[in-house]
Amino acid sequence: MLLLGACGDDAVRAVPFDESDSPACQAVADRWPDTVGGLQPRVTAVQSRGVAAWGDPPVVARCGKQAPAPTTDPCIDIDGVDWVATELDDGTMFTTYGRSPAVEVLVPAEYDTAPLWLPAFGEAVRQVEQTLGACSSVTG
Repeated sequence: MLLLGACGDDAVRAVPFDESDSPACQAVADRWPDTVGGLQPRVTAVQSRGVAAWGDPPVVARCGKQAPAPTTDPCIDIDGVDWVATELDDGTMFTTYGRSPAVEVLVPAEYDTAPLWLPAFGEAVRQVEQTLGACSSVTG
């Protein structure tokens, strides 16, 4: 994932979105999970609470992304949260659908069954109300 890297102190580097420090993203950050599928939190090399990481290689979550427009990419409902799945060369990017600001979760290819990592983010993501439609309105 092009946005990830490691600094000398093993901090995870990920570029925050413009809205990552908005009040909505602060509410999300207050509820980032303690662990993700047993992966422990990692230090991030950014000054934004809207960016968090777990494990090695890191699963990275970033709040503040622009809400996605309707898409032909797969959209799945996990515990009442709609996620658009976009395959990348080195993993899967999941972006919440119908919420503004959106939350993005990057799951490296090294982890099997990428959608199974998403339930850990449900409580945090639900801090942003789903007001912009649902998967069913996109995928018909």
